[in-house]
Amino acid sequence: MMHKNPASLPRRTALQLAAALGAASLLGGLAPAFAQDRFPTGAVKIVVPFGPATGPDILGRTIGQKLSEKWGQPLVVENKSGASSMIGTKFVAASAPDGHTLLVTANTLILNKALKPNADYDPINDIVAVAPLAIGRLTLVAHPSLGVKSVQELIAMAKAKPGAIDYASPANGTPHHLAMELFKQGTGVDLTHIPYTSTPAAVKDVLGGQVKLMFLPIHVALPHVQAGKLVMLASGGKQRAETTPDVPSVAEASGVKDFDADIWYGMYAPAGTPPALVNRLNAEVNALLGSPELKAMFERQGLSPLTGTPQDLAKLTRDDLARWNKVVKAAGIKAD
Repeated sequence: MMHKNPASLPRRTALQLAAALGAASLLGGLAPAFAQDRFPTGAVKIVVPFGPATGPDILGRTIGQKLSEKWGQPLVVENKSGASSMIGTKFVAASAPDGHTLLVTANTLILNKALKPNADYDPINDIVAVAPLAIGRLTLVAHPSLGVKSVQELIAMAKAKPGAIDYASPANGTPHHLAMELFKQGTGVDLTHIPYTSTPAAVKDVLGGQVKLMFLPIHVALPHVQAGKLVMLASGGKQRAETTPDVPSVAEASGVKDFDADIWYGMYAPAGTPPALVNRLNAEVNALLGSPELKAMFERQGLSPLTGTPQDLAKLTRDDLARWNKVVKAAGIKAD
């Protein structure tokens, strides 16, 4: 049966048809918002591209548990480690952009891209920033046998003996390695890199005095400092760390004004996730980060909550990629 042109219908029928079409159009426009209100419609997966008990894993599980309780839906944390976090990141980038698959990761996300420009994922265009989560404080430590108690003393010794002082890292291209390269470039000193295959192996040799220097997460370093086995020279961020307010920052102690080697953590979703859903997730995560319970838990892990908008995390991602690109190129660093 053919439909007549509305213009040829009786006036009352045409008005009824127009009203029906208008209602259908309105309902269509509201459908996404209605679906948004019903999110999540099933289990949500947080992918952590690192192993268990790492910073991103602790964050993902803590935040995931709270979101699951609030939503009344199961939330599963899945560790997809490998290829320096690239396997899990690519999995999320290829997932449906419906908010049911999320990524909790560290700034390794952009360090990988700086080290491997041809990496088959793009941290700017393949995923979308949801919320900054935390800052992990790094600190510069030395073995007591080196005989330095400040950054100024270290710089003076390193300039007097170029290349004679060794420093350790868990591997080429790790945050610990790049932090020291940033320090070298800012201060003009020459230090020799000794890469290991894991953080525990590197820490063991620094504690034994076989290697003299290392950047370490502050919660890892602090017990050894308190036991007199290591000397804490400076914190790695722009400001002093809350945990060690009497210890200067590298920027403060060295005069390298914008020095910042701290590790940051964030939540991302697949590109194409609706902005309204991203904003809702952001608001709910920020509310959790402001709770005294999570703040206390973060402090025990050497983390500081970092709230902000999706735009804040997107800017941090872009800016840090550009910054570390320069460091990697200047040092000629190649990833393992």
